[in-house]
Amino acid sequence: MKSKTVAAWLAFLGGPLGLHRFYLHGLGDPLGWLLPLPTALGLYGMERVQQHGQDDHLSWLLIPLLGFTIAACALRAILYALTPPERWNARHNPGAAPDAPAGRTHWGTVCAIVAALMVGTGVLMASLAFSFQRYFEYQGEEARKISQMR
Repeated sequence: MKSKTVAAWLAFLGGPLGLHRFYLHGLGDPLGWLLPLPTALGLYGMERVQQHGQDDHLSWLLIPLLGFTIAACALRAILYALTPPERWNARHNPGAAPDAPAGRTHWGTVCAIVAALMVGTGVLMASLAFSFQRYFEYQGEEARKISQMR
């Protein structure tokens, strides 16, 4: 029996590593194996900022990958938690009754929704702000270079 609450918490806490995909679909799930890639690239971008400073253009591209992956996994946790028990059990526990306990929503599921909503929203907003700030700073620098050429 695959629990909706466990899947929601795995998507929230271990989603960037693909843990929820492995829990629901097994170790042969290709998306589960691909999820650590943007996570690792984002962590590499954070390391580059520490080594090269904030003017490193490659880190500007890599860091948002981590944020967007975390936000997407938080959204997946919310979607898992909000799935009706009948649909959850039909999809992930096909041999179980439609109202089997694994698909039911309880306080652990609600707490997963709240945590994923708070953290996912915060990480998404921070990633967007970081991306837009770096983009517009870069555009301003390039415009300054062009204006000085004239």
